[in-house]
Amino acid sequence: MSPPVQNEGLGLVSLGPVSGASSLVLAPTSEPSVFVAPDGAKYRAPLGWGCLPPGDAGLTRRVKSLGPSWAIIEKRGRKAFSKGLWAPRENIEAAKTALEAERSTEAYAKKRASASARRGHEQASYVVSFEVEILNFLRFAPRFEAMARAVARQVTAHATPVGSGTVARTKRIPIERRAESALIAWMRHQTTAYDSMKIARIKGERREVRRELATISRAVLDLHRRDVAHAASACPLCAAVSA
Repeated sequence: MSPPVQNEGLGLVSLGPVSGASSLVLAPTSEPSVFVAPDGAKYRAPLGWGCLPPGDAGLTRRVKSLGPSWAIIEKRGRKAFSKGLWAPRENIEAAKTALEAERSTEAYAKKRASASARRGHEQASYVVSFEVEILNFLRFAPRFEAMARAVARQVTAHATPVGSGTVARTKRIPIERRAESALIAWMRHQTTAYDSMKIARIKGERREVRRELATISRAVLDLHRRDVAHAASACPLCAAVSA
């Protein structure tokens, strides 16, 4: 890759002729074709480049394989969002043409159907396993068994759909911890006043509030692990399940 070249008076950097090995991850700026690197250097997209919008992973991979590209990633808090892939327009068009031809074949259609069926089976199996893990964590007394199953169904239905973005979809922690975290998060919204709380914009304050509410939620769960009757009307979990 050619060394960066400073554009006099603009404070921008261009790469000059870009070799096929160049691949950058940059952040967007207020200017559509100007991006910033982690070290603060600004880059303007070379002439002849265009943006491939996010959303088609197969097409994105193919464009990357054809030559230089810049992945534009916007960070908001702890989350990162793709703003597209910049690459030579000829590479983008070539990738689109090749992929459209491939996807129009009967073999590709069969492959897609098979993959869809496999994902559907895996999802159905995961939903069952997730609900079982929630039940294992709840460990309610026999008199509250029906409630335990109702809670497990509701939490599973909320947390496991593909694309839900919940902790249940991560693979970074074991499924038993996912189930526990998803349950506590569900209780935070369903059995506490968290959604209507006014939390000060102080670093760590929201985390501390969540920690305190989690402690309360665990105490409510412990109440149902004892085979002793209690007033359902005064129990936030009983009220949430009946609602």
